[in-house]
Amino acid sequence: MKNQLADYLHFLRVERGLSENTIKSYRQDLTEAIQFFQKTTQSFSQVDQFLILNYLEQMQREKKSRRTVIRTVSSLRNFFRYLAQFNVITSDPMLKVDSPKQAKTLPDVLTVPEVTKLLAMPNVSKALGVRDRAILETLYATGLRVSELVNLRLTDLHLPMKLIQTIGKGDRERIIPIGDVAIDWLTRYLKTTRIELLKKRTNTDVVFLNAHGRQLTRQAIWQMIKKYVGLAGIKRHVTPHTLRHSFATHLLENGADLRIVQELLGHADISTTQIYTHISHKHLTEVYQKFHPRAQ
Repeated sequence: MKNQLADYLHFLRVERGLSENTIKSYRQDLTEAIQFFQKTTQSFSQVDQFLILNYLEQMQREKKSRRTVIRTVSSLRNFFRYLAQFNVITSDPMLKVDSPKQAKTLPDVLTVPEVTKLLAMPNVSKALGVRDRAILETLYATGLRVSELVNLRLTDLHLPMKLIQTIGKGDRERIIPIGDVAIDWLTRYLKTTRIELLKKRTNTDVVFLNAHGRQLTRQAIWQMIKKYVGLAGIKRHVTPHTLRHSFATHLLENGADLRIVQELLGHADISTTQIYTHISHKHLTEVYQKFHPRAQ
């Protein structure tokens, strides 16, 4: 079973061209499922829908989140489809397993004053403070995913044209406008801090570097934002994705077209973008209730 899993992960990497982060998620989900299956059988051909449902019930008993269960079902569905396609199994048990429904929860969004306060937290009298300010400004100005941000190359920056380009999910390339404030901080970082950091490392075209001149990790960005959220006194859970959500919501609240926001975020399906309209409508309702003389 482990050999077939290894073959599948190789298939995802070479044939599908999936990112290492996505492959890591598949590996984790499928390894845990296979460990459960192996208590009963050593062959995927003996795994039926009842064994799979038993595993999903165990996940629920272990208080796994609904999001984790849904992701696991998706991983198993793709894996067993692969096994059937290459005749490792004669029938696909996942065809008889329904996907649990994802609870619709609105993403956390910062207010404009909260964003302004957060972006002002880095100490820009220090080199790394300039870098951190450039990172925060870029995330909010463009709605980039944190994985897209850490993989930005110098050739992706077209600052004279006020544009940057990135490769998002599904290897889809997109061009994103970037505002003057973010450009100013990016330019300052590139001309000062980045040059200083490169002295500690061989030449690289990665835009954002750590203190040792190496590429920043996603985890480092998360920790950086957590620090500044605390300094700003913002009493809520904020992640790099919160800035992406705030970017989209603030655009819609100020009249941006939903299709434009979809393009900027790199969503393949507009239904993914539509969740932000619920947030925008909530904001409009709050404004109405507060300011209309007959609202209450």
